[in-house]
Amino acid sequence: QVQLVESGGGLVQPGGSLNLSCANSGSAGTVYGMGWYRQGPEKQRELVATMSSGGYIKYGDFVEGRFTISGDSAKSTVYLQMDSLNPEATAVYYCLMALGYGGHRHDYWGQGTQVPVSS
Repeated sequence: QVQLVESGGGLVQPGGSLNLSCANSGSAGTVYGMGWYRQGPEKQRELVATMSSGGYIKYGDFVEGRFTISGDSAKSTVYLQMDSLNPEATAVYYCLMALGYGGHRHDYWGQGTQVPVSS
């Protein structure tokens, strides 16, 4: 069983920072990629940042250098450092891992962590 456990969310003031983390506490598999998505109120889920096992990183257009993704494939752990947060960043942030077991690749999602940005 794969279980992605997220942490680090919570209320933050505009201009503040948060560091989200996500770890697979279940069966270890081959990590093909890890990343973060978010879904704001009445919005569609959108890509925040992803990184492949080969080190290729992609950010959503809105990031503009304010967020940094990092991770450790060997430990199936991914982080998202978010700086200069604004109210538009208010959303539920979801961790995503693409894991392989027995030659089959599957995408797994975390349960989501709330990030309200408000004064």
